[in-house]
Amino acid sequence: MQTRLIKGVAQVQPDQLKLCLITDLQMFPRDRHLEVLEAALDGGVRDIQLREKQLSVRDFHSLAIVFRRMTERYRARLIINDRLDVALMVGADGVHLPENGLLPGEVKACYPHLIVGTSTHSLKAAREAEAGGADYITFSPVFDTPSKREYGPPQGLDRLAEVTGAVKIPVLALGGINLENLPDVLRRGAHGVALIRGIWNSDTIKETSSQYIQAFRGEPL
Repeated sequence: MQTRLIKGVAQVQPDQLKLCLITDLQMFPRDRHLEVLEAALDGGVRDIQLREKQLSVRDFHSLAIVFRRMTERYRARLIINDRLDVALMVGADGVHLPENGLLPGEVKACYPHLIVGTSTHSLKAAREAEAGGADYITFSPVFDTPSKREYGPPQGLDRLAEVTGAVKIPVLALGGINLENLPDVLRRGAHGVALIRGIWNSDTIKETSSQYIQAFRGEPL
């Protein structure tokens, strides 16, 4: 699935980045990594962010090559967390930068074909990311989640609404999102959601992925 290019510059389209699945492969034995990825893709996920900070650069690069092949089979987008070098080497669709990482506009100026996202944890950071040239942002943690407790208490739905109302670029809500609170998140103006445990914790990854896709389409679960 190709990202639309406007004069050679990648842009997030309305149907893209609705459901971005962030990897957490430490939850699974190594020999199940491709199995669980394929289950999510079979369920309809079309945006994968590869984020495995525990791996060495070499191991991360090797995994990214395999993920790129798999996502291409499904016409899905692959976004690499933080490692711009790896994103370029494997031909990924985008790179997701940490809040205090490289400036998105500088990355975009050098590599306009990439989707460039940025993590944010405050209204100020969201505005700065937009002004700095990010194509989209994640905003977290909306609800309580173990992976985001280092960033403080949950922001809540009202703060999410402030952020979505303050910026024009797509905002992906992150942190504690599930099928029950997804409608409330979308009503607050989120373009989409980024998930980790919401799908990976499921015993039926394919079916759970499909349920999220149905929810975005407004279909009954």
